[in-house]
Amino acid sequence: MLWVVENHSLPRTAAFFDLDKTVIAKSSTLTFGKSFYQGGLITRRAALRTAYAQFVFLTGGADHDQMERMRKYLSALCRGWNVQQVKEIVAETLHDLIDPIIYDEAASLIEEHHSAGRDVVIVSTSGAEVVEPIGELLGADRVVATRMVVGDDGCFTGEVEYYAYGPTKAEAIRELAQSEGYDLDRCFAYSDSATDVPMLESVGHPYAVNPDRTLRREALARGWPILDFNRPVRLKQRLPTLSVPPRPALVVAAAVGAAAATAGLVWYASRRKAATV
Repeated sequence: MLWVVENHSLPRTAAFFDLDKTVIAKSSTLTFGKSFYQGGLITRRAALRTAYAQFVFLTGGADHDQMERMRKYLSALCRGWNVQQVKEIVAETLHDLIDPIIYDEAASLIEEHHSAGRDVVIVSTSGAEVVEPIGELLGADRVVATRMVVGDDGCFTGEVEYYAYGPTKAEAIRELAQSEGYDLDRCFAYSDSATDVPMLESVGHPYAVNPDRTLRREALARGWPILDFNRPVRLKQRLPTLSVPPRPALVVAAAVGAAAATAGLVWYASRRKAATV
């Protein structure tokens, strides 16, 4: 697939990518569950529940209500976590955990958009302690992510300052378009989830990637292209073929990627509750 190189006399453009199940094959937060357990941030029981939640995420995804329960629980669970410790754990395990699950098709798209002169922006509900280093690994130009309050002691307070989810993602894209001069009618967006419909419909070229059932129906109804990514590959194995060198990511919204295993607890609890009703 070839993209037309941008005419730089025209307004700038960008390609906006959701992260989980769009660029990488798993949940970025849940993937770090074992690492956070080994680092002493979560219990063994929570780590096991995280593994279960990863299975649920891969087979069914998460709807709006599940995402809301996840948000509330992760903000409570990460209270008191040392931010620097979280960053160090992510840095130590990033290549082992994330590099093998990057979709080859997504890496190719990122390369092609860069070759065409477009910025690449990762827009994720996960926090920047996870998303920022992944964005840097991918060569993204900017990252939009959830932000939580950090106290004077360098630990998370448990309060959510900015939640990059649903309509908020679309708002962030519009703000970036204004500040960076992007022409959204000529921009691209990619996501797997129906919760990202606002993000997709904010650009002129939306794509549904590995869509959940709701997004697939929406994409078919709106005539949006549907892409199937199914080839995870280690990024370093692709480097000899890359025509554009990786660029460091710029964080638009720094955040609590520390919540890695928290989603697992929420998912597990909601499933157990539903099973007993």
